[in-house]
Amino acid sequence: MKRRTFFGTPLSAIAFGSLHTDTAAAAEKAPGPPPLEPLVWPVVAKLPPGIRSFAGHTDTVPDIVGRIGTPASLVIFTEGNHLMVLLSDDIVGAFPAWARSQPGYADLDVDNIVVVTVPQPVVVQMLRAGGIALGNLTLDVSRKSGFYPDIVMAGPNPLRQVRKLGVIERQARFFSKNLGPALLVRKGNPLGIHGLADVPRTGARTALPDAQEADARARYRASLDGLIGHSGADAFFAAEAPPFRGRIGIVHRDLPEMIARGYADVALTQYHLISYWTRIFPDHFELVPISGAGQFFVKIALAHSVDPLRRRAGKAFEEFFFARAREVYPRYDFARMTDDEYGASLALD
Repeated sequence: MKRRTFFGTPLSAIAFGSLHTDTAAAAEKAPGPPPLEPLVWPVVAKLPPGIRSFAGHTDTVPDIVGRIGTPASLVIFTEGNHLMVLLSDDIVGAFPAWARSQPGYADLDVDNIVVVTVPQPVVVQMLRAGGIALGNLTLDVSRKSGFYPDIVMAGPNPLRQVRKLGVIERQARFFSKNLGPALLVRKGNPLGIHGLADVPRTGARTALPDAQEADARARYRASLDGLIGHSGADAFFAAEAPPFRGRIGIVHRDLPEMIARGYADVALTQYHLISYWTRIFPDHFELVPISGAGQFFVKIALAHSVDPLRRRAGKAFEEFFFARAREVYPRYDFARMTDDEYGASLALD
């Protein structure tokens, strides 16, 4: 398998240096069936006529959406776990028309919204390091380049890290809450996995966030401790599949790839992510719910940058977003937030 036949993205070296060591030796020793065809992720950007697109197994960048090289109308840095909502026709797709319909924003140019949907640790690192490398291409993350966030969306801990870098304001607002974790299996569920207890019983190999996603690993470990006890959680983590060659550490790309290619039999991640994968790859995957998992939810908040480059666009987006996100996110299998939860302030200092 060649270096970048994995799923078609050159996001292999991140934030001016790879987050990962070479795992080729471990991958060559990994047990299991031979690799299957890689996943080809859908393109969400709407390209102008005549633009040549390289969207396949190489030279594909699924987690930076927008046009680089022309002034951005608005730049949002966020984690990838809610990309299916944020990048949908319900949110980013609907925002330009809404802005044009508002007397206070009708003059805004919002036709080039740039959205970064990499994992939360990568968002923090690219802001700290001032860039992100996509194979041979390095993007400068700075005010000078214009590729710099007006809005950052993430969980409380990453937002606090970004606040310490002086990038965002001291207050954020919560806008989503998930349904906790679930299990991803191959179509047909060949091992008959219907709950957490079936994973060690069947000898299934598990796919989990890698070591770079320490917070996510700790969160899933805590949820398993609460659901099946310490010994059950130990068994689940002990069955973790080894790294595979080409793994880049983007959980919402790596985990389904591991199942599709036969590197692992079951993956543990957030319910709405698995729901999304089963919709876009209906011939590849099935979702297995976990009883009681809803108590282990995670919330995401929105924060504005300090002295943003596109202040009015950011203000317009927040107004638009909070007017509809509460109703839109549950359509994509997020939990419905209460009056006290939705829009609640999060202090970052």
